[in-house]
This record gives sequence, C-alpha cells and structure tokens, in this order.
Amino acid sequence: MSMRGATAKAAAAVALIAAGVVGAKAAITLNNAVTGEVLNLEEAGPEGKDTEAFKTFIETGRNIYNGKADCLAKGEQTYLAMCSGCHGQKAEGKLGPGLNDSYWTYPQGATDKGFFEIIFGGASGQMGPMYGAMNVDDMLLTMAWVRHLYKDKPEDAGEWLTDELKASFKPYDGKTPTPKPGANAPETCKVE
Repeated sequence: MSMRGATAKAAAAVALIAAGVVGAKAAITLNNAVTGEVLNLEEAGPEGKDTEAFKTFIETGRNIYNGKADCLAKGEQTYLAMCSGCHGQKAEGKLGPGLNDSYWTYPQGATDKGFFEIIFGGASGQMGPMYGAMNVDDMLLTMAWVRHLYKDKPEDAGEWLTDELKASFKPYDGKTPTPKPGANAPETCKVE
C-alpha cells in the first residue's frame, strides 16, 4: 500500500472513531486548523459530550450557546481561567491575537466550527490543543463568551452571527457587566 493510501485509510479510521464518539448523527468533520488533519474527539474525555449544545454542534456546526445570556457567566469563568493570559481579559489580545473583532489569524474562526477546531486542536505559536484542559462543552461556552465580546460591525462578523442574533446585536461596549445565570438556566450554564 502506498504512503498516500495508508494516510487516507488512517484519516478515514480517525473520522469513523470521531463519529462514533458522538453517535450516528455526526454530520460535520473537524479538522486541525494548522495541518488540516481530522481531529480525533477521542483525545478529549467524555465530559461535555452528552450535552444538548455539543450534540447540536457536532451535527450542525452551530453553537447554540451564542446569544444566551444565562450561559455567559460560565463561559466568562472558563475563558478567564484558560484563555485570558494570552488573549486578554476582554479578548483584546496580548501574547495571542485579539478575538473580539472581525480579524482572524485563521479565517475559519469566523465560523463556530472553525473556532472550535482552533480551540480543540490548537494553532501555531504558543496555542496548544485545549482538549486536555477543557471539556468540549466548556469550549462551546467559552466560544459564546468570546462572541459576546464582539465589537465590530455585524456584517463583518462571519457566519456565527446569524440573522436571529443580528436582530438583537449590539457591539460590546467594554463596560456592560456579565449577566448571571437565571433560575431557569440550563444546568451546564450554572456557575459556582
């Protein structure tokens, strides 16, 4: 078997394993932002894979936490612990690039699927894979927090800012406090 054939066979096996992690409904393929290789979701633990948000994400590539005020505090908590050292308290950028505007070092970051790929599999420079430090649901919550911080024009946001979200979109002003989860917040969005 040629090297190309062996590589294709290995990639297909990884894709099947990744699909098996989340069940038969997996409709998207996740790829490493730098190498393009298929990401292996088995590398992450089982935590967070049973949530409605992750199941929806792996089927559609859409993050249902975007725009959910009840989930912002949990996303902020995870972001501050895991991401702010490099990307700044409000995703303005420090050692790593800013995340709160329309410019993406990796253009796929303008989509939920691409943003997840960057977080899960890492990027160039000092950004390593985060699947060992955050569960997949926490990644989605963190993504929603970062999207909440977006400060540029809605037409430049990318696919993540759906028509539904545009209806209530206001650029982040840097001053508005993070809403706390309400009594009816999903369990995955509650903070300690």
